[in-house]
Amino acid sequence: MVILAGIKKGELSVAEGGRVMGVCYRQAKRIWSRYQKGGDAGLLHRSRGKPGGRGKETAFRGKVLARYEERYPDFGPTLAAEKLQEEGLPIDHETLRRWLLEQGLWSVGRKRRKHRAWRERKECFGQMVQLDGSHHDWFEGRREKAVLMVMVDDATNRTEARFFEEETTRASYEVLEGWIQKYGLPGSLYVDRDSIYRCERVPTVPEQIAGKEPQTQFGRAMNQLGVDLILANSPQAKGRVERRNGLLQDRLVKELRLAEINDLEGANRFLKDKYLAVLNAKFNVAARSGVDVHRRTSANLAEVLSWEEERVVGKDWTVVWNGRWFQIQAEHERLGLADRKVTVRKLRCGAMQCVYKGKKLSWKELPERPAGVKAEPRRVGRTRLIKPAKTHPWRQTGIAAGKNYWRQEKARGLATKRARHQAAAASGPPSLRSGCPTAAAA
Repeated sequence: MVILAGIKKGELSVAEGGRVMGVCYRQAKRIWSRYQKGGDAGLLHRSRGKPGGRGKETAFRGKVLARYEERYPDFGPTLAAEKLQEEGLPIDHETLRRWLLEQGLWSVGRKRRKHRAWRERKECFGQMVQLDGSHHDWFEGRREKAVLMVMVDDATNRTEARFFEEETTRASYEVLEGWIQKYGLPGSLYVDRDSIYRCERVPTVPEQIAGKEPQTQFGRAMNQLGVDLILANSPQAKGRVERRNGLLQDRLVKELRLAEINDLEGANRFLKDKYLAVLNAKFNVAARSGVDVHRRTSANLAEVLSWEEERVVGKDWTVVWNGRWFQIQAEHERLGLADRKVTVRKLRCGAMQCVYKGKKLSWKELPERPAGVKAEPRRVGRTRLIKPAKTHPWRQTGIAAGKNYWRQEKARGLATKRARHQAAAASGPPSLRSGCPTAAAA
């Protein structure tokens, strides 16, 4: 319009205006003619505002929308288009989406992304370490799936990792113990909100009075070691270890395949002796500060990284824990332990300890409940909790069968899965990921 206005004022000729507009002289004459007849509106495309040549008929559109409202009012456009196709009403899902938006029958529900702020790396090595378990088919079907427990230093990207069957408290203990023995105690641990690290139960009355939050066994151990346990609100918050998991799922899988490793013991040996050193040399970065803030600890890690529970000593100086009975020896008589609370500790090696105010007690395990001792009913406030009998109907369907029932069910499922994998292994090596047959199959 600016060029044609210049032609109208006589500042440009039609030929000069055509060269500026990038059209030939004949097309410039046509445009100039339309501008003289219709003004600015004459430059609009003649098809503007008119239905397209490939548009659907109005009757067909009404029939589709009526059928949608009648039978598929809560269907998305894609699924609704598939169902209408089956009914003999062929319609593209994008066309249906546009019609529904125009009629107000559908809305674009885009989820607003949460604002996230970039966090700078910590300054010192050991100031914060991120811990996570990566569940993946690490052996590409050569054995059942496993979990890789990964620890990454926030300041330097230094990585430690170890394979386990499952992500459990024991697995977290052992991978952390390896880090502590090699480098020392980190200042803090950044973990996700798994039940290993976060306790879901309601605080007890004593905990509420003391202003303490309920802790898991792992949280209790970190509290004793003086390590700050930080719970991430999202996977992106601990992105350092999440990205390292992605790198390992891509590269470590191929390395295990090339090394022909099919078991956890061999994989852990491969990580320790070869792979982690190469990985750290390649991807480590220098911390802003050269100070190593790892701390040495005088605590017995085997005793701290364990399972502890409080129990009340009976009047006969026995302690019951998980169906096992322990008799405290008479040499502690001066402590007056009857009706007092002691800590029962189970080490990862299976050994048991009874501790009272930091002092280990002498005890012996009884083969069964002492004769004549009746189990005192449990209470919650003034309410007595009566344990249902084994023949009670409530226990027949497994709803309240207890830990032993579910442990047996889990063991049965694992045995079935293991047998299936062994049968698959006996039938021959698995095919390559590319889909090509193996050499033996060829």
